[in-house]
Parts: sequence; C-alpha cells; structure tokens
Amino acid sequence: MTNPGKELLYLSLGGSDEIGMNVNLYGCDGKWVMVDLGMTFSGAQYPGVELVLPDLEFIEARRDDLLGIVLTHGHEDHIGAVRYFAADLGVPLYATPFTATLIQGKLEEEGILDDIILNIIPMGGSFDIGPFGFRLFPLAHSMLEMSACVIDTPYGRIFHTGDWKLDDVPVVGTPATEAELRKIGDAGVLAMVCDSTNVFNKNESGSEGSVKADLLASVNAAKGRVLITTFASNAARLQTLADVARESGRKLCFAGRSLHRIIEAAQANGYLKDIPATVDMNDVDALPRQNVMVVATGGQGEARAALARIAEGDHPVKLEAGDTVIFSSKQIPGNEIAIGVIMNQLARRNILTVTEKQAHVHVSGHPGQPELAKLYDWIRPQILVPVHGERRHMAEQARFAKAHGVPQTIVQSNGDVIRLSGDGPKYIGKERTGRLVLDGENIVAADGQTITQRRRLSWYGIISVAFALDAHDKLLGEPEFRLHGVPIEESVDEFLDEATVAVKQAIRDNKGDYEKLRESVRLAVRRLATSWTGKKPIVDVMILETA
Repeated sequence: MTNPGKELLYLSLGGSDEIGMNVNLYGCDGKWVMVDLGMTFSGAQYPGVELVLPDLEFIEARRDDLLGIVLTHGHEDHIGAVRYFAADLGVPLYATPFTATLIQGKLEEEGILDDIILNIIPMGGSFDIGPFGFRLFPLAHSMLEMSACVIDTPYGRIFHTGDWKLDDVPVVGTPATEAELRKIGDAGVLAMVCDSTNVFNKNESGSEGSVKADLLASVNAAKGRVLITTFASNAARLQTLADVARESGRKLCFAGRSLHRIIEAAQANGYLKDIPATVDMNDVDALPRQNVMVVATGGQGEARAALARIAEGDHPVKLEAGDTVIFSSKQIPGNEIAIGVIMNQLARRNILTVTEKQAHVHVSGHPGQPELAKLYDWIRPQILVPVHGERRHMAEQARFAKAHGVPQTIVQSNGDVIRLSGDGPKYIGKERTGRLVLDGENIVAADGQTITQRRRLSWYGIISVAFALDAHDKLLGEPEFRLHGVPIEESVDEFLDEATVAVKQAIRDNKGDYEKLRESVRLAVRRLATSWTGKKPIVDVMILETA
C-alpha cells in the first residue's frame, strides 16, 4: 500500500490522460489532501448514462489519512462529484464564497448539507490542513473565483494552477498580478502542476473583454430575434451579454435553469449586479422580434438543454426564418456531431448562425503557449507536472516547458504515484484507478456487469426464450420468443421456425438438468441468430416447470 513518509507525493485519480473528472492527491508525513473532486459527462460508450465519476477506491481505503478537500473553482469537472462522495469521505471541504455557494446547492439537493463541514475561504485566503499550508491565488478563467493553490509542505512548495489563463480585462473578478505571481516564484517552487488543455494553441487565449465588440456588432446586424448560447458558468460572458443587450436596445431573456442558478449564486456573492431587468421566456413571443435577445444554454448540443428544444420548436421561445443564433462558445471535442445536428435544424428553418469562425464571439478559459511561457518565467518551478489534458496535451506541455527552460518534467497518468521531493520527480508505484457511472440513482462500475450488458444490448440486441416443461421434462405447447434490436424483420417467421426446432432438440438432449438445458438452449439460439445476422445477441432463457 502507498503511504507517504517523509516525502512529498503526487497522485492523480482523475484528470490525467483525459480532460475532465479532476482529482488530485498530495501526500506527506502519512497524510493526504485532495485538490478538486470532479466528474465528466458520458458518451456513447456508456449507454443510458449521463455522468461519469472517478473511482476513489485508493483514498477511500485511506480515508482516516485524508485531511480535507480543497476546491479550486466551480466547474463540474472540478466539483461535480462532491455531492456523491463527500459524505462517505467525511472530511472538511474548503472553497471560496462563490464556489461554496454552488457546492452548498449540490449538498442540499443531496440532503447532506448538515452532515458536511464546508469551510468558506476568502479570496486570496490562507489556511492549514495538517502538514499542508494552503494559500489561494485568484487566476482568470471562464468561471468566477478560480483559485490556484500554493501548497507549502515540509518537503517543498507546490503551485497547483487549476484551470487558468492570463487576462488583463477579465470583465468580472480581479486575478493575481504578474508581481504577485513573481513573488511566489521568488520564494522558490518545487513543482508546478499545470493545466494542459490549450497547449497546442500558439496564440494567447484572448481577453474576455475583447469579445464584446463583435458580439455587439453581430447583434446589431441581426434583423430578427437574436439568441446567444454560451456556457452558463461563464459569469463574465453573461455580464458582457447583458451589456450587449442594453447597448443594442434589446430586452434580455435568460433561458435555462443552469443560467439562473449561476446568476443567483453570483449575485449572492456580489457579482453581476449590473444586469438589466429581464423578460420571462414565456413572455418573449409577445415582444417585437427585433427588440429581444435571448441567452440560452445548450451550445454543446445537449439534448435536453434550451437550445435543442428551441431548435426543435418545443420551447416557449420561438425562432423563425431570418432570426439569428450566435454560438458564443467553443465546440468541446466529442460534441461536434450533437452541435452539428442543432445547426442543421436551424439551417433547415433559414435561421442564421454565427460562430467563432465568423466573428470574435468567444475566447477560451485555458492558456495558450505564450501564457504558459509567462507563467513558467514568473513561477520558475524546478519540476513541471502537466495535468488536465489527454496524453498528447500533457506530453506536448512537457516538451514545451523543457524547451522553455523548466529543468525537469514528468508526464504521469491516473494512478501513477510520483515522488516530487528528494530524488524526484520519480515514479514509485502504480495504484488502481477507474471510472464509475451514475446510472439513474445508483453508482456502478463503468466496466461492470450492468454497463457491459447494456452495451452488448445496444450492439447486438436480445432474444428472450420461454417454454414450459411437465414433470417428465416434456415440452408443453410451443416455445415463445421475443426479439428486441435483432436485425431480423422480413424473415422473422422463418427464423422463429428454425429457433423452435433448435429449442426442441436441446430439450430432447438435456433431460433432467435444467441448468445444462438453459445453457444449451441459449447457445443454440445464439448460434442460429449469428448465422442469420452476423451478430451475437444476448439470449435470455426462462424455463417454467409445471407439476
């Protein structure tokens, strides 16, 4: 078992070799502290599942040595799993006021708010957790109150960036200055654990304040109703859009529960106070089309979000030919098809679309190469540990940092135990990691029986076979079949005739042993189905014994 001694260890349980589901562990003097506890969203590989969670088996087995969880900011890939694991882990949480407000909402929905200690840390605040001393430093990002962590230990200092960018005009919030960041570097930093998301971008991410001009121009150029879709969590963008609505003379409407949730949380913490009075989405259609601007969720093609429903015509907000939809967001890899479906729906109705390819209506919340280079120069770490990226992103950041003069880099994967202190960076072990999925109300293994069977069902279909036997194992009546998702349609009667013969033969060959008979019927029917279709469907056999 991995237990930290007089050393500083790093172990990722999520967020390395992938973008999302960030879980970082730091260990020293026999104790661990966790930074972020995120989730990710599901894809086609997990049919019927929306949320994917980290498998925390490693730290659950050591929960007595886990001292606390520090949350850098409120994006779901950093706090989304808190509601599912906080009670079991049973340790205090630490977050800045806005992030804490979002977490409180999640814990309250889960019914565990009173069971969890949530420490609210002021912006730029400091606190100790056992042998770990934390200082929070606000950095710009597409989410309020993103806080990098300076972690002091007896064995060296860590600069954990979280998600970040450099931005002189962030619109909302005040990030740390170059002087403040240089001061951290002046004090000496052993390792920087750094966001790799946009490492292939040779340009800076761009200032949040820079998108207003093109957004306003695009809205002013629109002849009919305007809908702008953006990430609900980007409070600075919401403030910009509110300003655009005001300056373009359009009434403002927010459509989407997550938008209202973020706005309420932001206003409760002193942000977004300068948003004009809004129009309820049920009242939008009563307004002249050129006098309203709707901000909606769903820019990533989410099936149940506002934009998808609006595109389908199943929403109180209606669009028609000549209206304009502006995508003030970037396509997240993997969402291209879903976004394309919505864009095609809009195009069929002669609704215009504007994306970042046509106008400067979006900037990223993650650093490009020029920003990475600046932070290396300011922090001057001895070691760079890339995280928050697929393998190609992390490997590229390691190469880029080395070329830029960072003395040592190490590219790790989820489960790799890295010693940073002493003779580090050095791989010293491998721990099991994995994925869990939230399936309905239950959390199950992503590679377990439930999801494996469902995946097979989606690929191959299922055939159910039922028949009754008397006390002498003689068939009563005819076998009954039900086919679901098996590609036998026009010839189904012929297939069932052959399947009936196969079942009867299996009954004759396997009298007196029901388990052997059930397996014989299953294999016979599956072989037949494979010969007809080329697929191997699941075959479920039910035997009814009569007295």
